[in-house]
Amino acid sequence: MAEGKRMANYELLRIVAMVMVVILHFLARSDALIALDLPLDSVRILGTLLESFCLVAVNTYVLLSGYFGARSTFKVSRAAGLLCQIWFYGLVIWLGLTAAGVPTMASTEGIYGLIQYLFPIETEHYWFATSYFMLYLLTPVLGTAVKNMSKKQLEITLASLLILFSGIKSISPVVFAFDRYGYDFPWFVCVYLLAAYLGRYRCSFLEKRGWLFYVGSTLVSFGMNLVMWFLSQRWDSFRYYFTVPFHYNFIFCLLGAVGLFYGFSKIHIKEGRIAEAIRKIGSLSFGVYLFHEHIDLRYLWYDFIRGIINPGGKEGIFYFLWELALCVVLLFGAGICIDWLRSRIFSLAGRGFYKTRAGKWLRNLDQCFKPDR
Repeated sequence: MAEGKRMANYELLRIVAMVMVVILHFLARSDALIALDLPLDSVRILGTLLESFCLVAVNTYVLLSGYFGARSTFKVSRAAGLLCQIWFYGLVIWLGLTAAGVPTMASTEGIYGLIQYLFPIETEHYWFATSYFMLYLLTPVLGTAVKNMSKKQLEITLASLLILFSGIKSISPVVFAFDRYGYDFPWFVCVYLLAAYLGRYRCSFLEKRGWLFYVGSTLVSFGMNLVMWFLSQRWDSFRYYFTVPFHYNFIFCLLGAVGLFYGFSKIHIKEGRIAEAIRKIGSLSFGVYLFHEHIDLRYLWYDFIRGIINPGGKEGIFYFLWELALCVVLLFGAGICIDWLRSRIFSLAGRGFYKTRAGKWLRNLDQCFKPDR
């Protein structure tokens, strides 16, 4: 990979992963997933199958960070930029909704709501952004560890972490107090280290069978969830394990993400306008998440869009797919456009900021993390 130039196939994977995230949120908001206390129907079965294929998105996003991040140089300025990006969405959307007269967390909960815009990391305004930001802050430590550990040392460490955070919980019939289902920073560290290991030592067995592992793991998770639904209808003891195949730290969810990652590694995109467009959209894709998962929007956008494209609330496979397609296109398109505007604002502001004393101080901090030559 040329210095400073991202690989288009992996940027395409980043885009696909974010589309999957939007699909996951659509499925949850539209109540289109198999539930224990509801009868099976065609929409819920199809929705759960789609969820199985998309659930790898979060692990995939972290794999991308670990695969390339472990070999790149940490920058304090990038951490500051990431935090400012999160702040931008948290504050601007809140101010926009307030100006439009739409109720917000601040208007309904006062200071307890306002604090979620001012401290988005500490309050987990966005759970993924919180864990992702903390992971980036730790990348100098993780990167140094990976570079200085032997292959055997890294394998032992990684195996221990994966057994603790994924292996045991994947077969346990009861929930552990320790388990956060992969919605947390420690799990991101495990996935990051796995990606760093694969980036350094590779795994030809998985590399040659990427698509097989992705599809196979997805179908296994779907099948297990369906079997657990039937068992749970008769025995309550299966009710917890019914949810396990859709936890981010479930073993097949992780294997599926690794398979998808290696599948895209075999895709070759010719340099040119298409490759550049993919790189640009990939760099803006995080904004799609920050836009549609804003605390004041996450429970509003589905009803709003559905009211426009399906005002009669008609049900069935056709209307489900119609709503899904339009929600994904509208949310992803709006998110990319907004983040493009945000990037232009940040670019203009950054030119002036880096001429100030604070900007020069930030650049000096970046120098502290440059590798010794």
